[in-house]
Amino acid sequence: MAMEPATTAEREDRVLDRIAAYRKRRPRLLEDVVTLAHGAGGKSSAALVDSVFVEALRNPQLEQLGDAAALTLPVGERLAFSTDSFVVRPLQFPGGSIGNLAVHGTVNDLAVAGATPLWLSAAFVIEEGFEIALLREIVQDIADSAVQAGVQVVTGDTKVVGKGAADGLYICTAGIGKLPMDLRLGPEQVRPGDRVLISGTMGEHGMAVMLARGELAIEADICSDTAPVNGLVHALLDAAPGTRWMRDATRGGVGTVCNELAQSCGLAVILDEADLPVQPQVVGACDMLGIDPLYVANEGKFVAVVPEVETDAALEALRRTRGGEHAAVIGEILAEPEGIVALRTSFGGSRIVDMLVGDPLPRIC
Repeated sequence: MAMEPATTAEREDRVLDRIAAYRKRRPRLLEDVVTLAHGAGGKSSAALVDSVFVEALRNPQLEQLGDAAALTLPVGERLAFSTDSFVVRPLQFPGGSIGNLAVHGTVNDLAVAGATPLWLSAAFVIEEGFEIALLREIVQDIADSAVQAGVQVVTGDTKVVGKGAADGLYICTAGIGKLPMDLRLGPEQVRPGDRVLISGTMGEHGMAVMLARGELAIEADICSDTAPVNGLVHALLDAAPGTRWMRDATRGGVGTVCNELAQSCGLAVILDEADLPVQPQVVGACDMLGIDPLYVANEGKFVAVVPEVETDAALEALRRTRGGEHAAVIGEILAEPEGIVALRTSFGGSRIVDMLVGDPLPRIC
């Protein structure tokens, strides 16, 4: 007797069940103290978040572990709410500063949730002895970035700590955006046959910050890609209304967010090395440092999954929007091997792209 095909709701329920089962298998926290690896966005980060924060604060919204929580108000309107902290060193680098990151990071988390970013808060932890002139420059970067992204900083806080207690300046931002009533994005929406897109070239931010520290005998003309992506997201959703999922590829880079997707939806993410857009300067610097560009942070790029039939329209829309000129289709979703990210190499072989364990580039955002 033939079985009736599963409904959309039944398929989504199965994916949600897989997500719950995966989270039960997430890495355990084995360390007795926090290490830099716990902030890298990889396996150690997942263990820390699950074992300490989710365990104590558990609720349905938090357990989604997205870049922004999707909230429904009593009146029926939907909002996205996100928060982030910035501890980059140095505070200024080619292409931007901690002030630019503080706005772009939160705006982008809201945007890839499908929301229109509206309002931000900004809290500053300032070390005693910090130069007022430099503080003015960074706050002006915040103001300029807010105008560029179309948001307002509407509330904030300032704390001053003793000399040596804050490495200069830390900034924490939170943001609120408005979600369309009918938009649903998430790993439960992803299907075999979908295509994986990236909105531009990879790895500029992480390498720009590393080289700006002056600790390496490497000279390269690399600027951070820090920028708001809400305009690009808007263009994508207009052209490809069936878009399944989006994430901005910050800590841990494209490799990490693809692993999070694969493990969440229980499908395979297959990337094509020949299609990955990377500037030659970034490739050269990564080769010298022994770092895979797939794991280097970006601050103005996102990864999206779209239905195959909408791929051409999505790519065209991104490429004709400012900041998306180098957008590319970099892979596809397959049914198997479940929960795995693999890279088809230029030599005709393939290799597994696993989650990061350590942190090759600490303090980059």
